[in-house]
Amino acid sequence: MSDGRPAGDRRITVLIIPDGDLETRTFEMSYGRLKLMLVAAGVASVLLALMVATWFVVAAQAARVPALEREVNRLEAERSQVTELARRVEEAEAAYERVRQMLGADAAEPGNDPILPPLDENEAANPPSDDISMAPGDWPLATIGFVTQTANLDGQGHPGVDIAVPSQSYIRATAQGTVVAAERDSIYGLFVLVEHGGGIESMYGHASELFVERGDAVERGEVIALSGSTGRSTAPHLHFEIRKDGVPVDPTGYLRQP
Repeated sequence: MSDGRPAGDRRITVLIIPDGDLETRTFEMSYGRLKLMLVAAGVASVLLALMVATWFVVAAQAARVPALEREVNRLEAERSQVTELARRVEEAEAAYERVRQMLGADAAEPGNDPILPPLDENEAANPPSDDISMAPGDWPLATIGFVTQTANLDGQGHPGVDIAVPSQSYIRATAQGTVVAAERDSIYGLFVLVEHGGGIESMYGHASELFVERGDAVERGEVIALSGSTGRSTAPHLHFEIRKDGVPVDPTGYLRQP
C-alpha cells in the first residue's frame, strides 16, 4: 500500500519501546541511507577480515624469525670454521714451501750435503747381498731433492721414502730391469714398477707423466717418468720403494746418496 511519496523518498521508521515508564523513541531514515549504511558495514567487514587474515600471515612469519636467526648463526659459525681451516691450510703450504726452499729442495747444485739419513754402522758394514749389477743403487732422480718422509715398515706405516722435488723433474731407474707395471693408482697416482731380478723391485709413485710401458726393458739411470703430485699427494714429490719378494724394505740400505 503506497503512502503517496515518490519511490526515491520512501522511508523506514524504527520504533524503540523500552520497558517501564521510559519514553518511547522513534527513528526514521530513508531507504537510500539504509542502503549506504549496509554497504559501509559490508566494506568494513571485508576490511576487518583482510586485516585479520594479514595478521595471521604476519604472525606466522614472525614465528619463524627465531628459527631463521638460529640457522643464520649456525651458517655463520660454519663459514668461520671453513675460513679458519683455509687459513691454516694456506699457512701450512707456505711453511712447507719455505722449508723446501731453505733446504734446497729446488736446487740441484753439486756438493750439497747428503739428504738421506746416514747409514748406521750395521748397514754400512753389511750392504744387501743381492747381485750388485741388478740391485737398485742409483739415486732415482736427476735432481737431489729432499727426503720429507722415510720408510716406516711396521705394517701400518710408510713403505718407502718421499723425496720433494719440483714438478716435471726426471725420474730415473735405479738399476736395469723390466717394467712390470706402468699405470694409475688411487693412492700412488701414476706409478712405475720395475723388476730387477732376484725378487727385487723398485716402485716410483706420484708421477705426472710416464715414458715406459709394461714389458719395456730399462737401463740403469734411464728416465722413465716425470715427477708430479698425482694420487694421494699434497705437493710434488717422488714416492720411492724397494720391495724384496713383494715385501717393502728400507730403501736407504740400497741407494747411494747423491
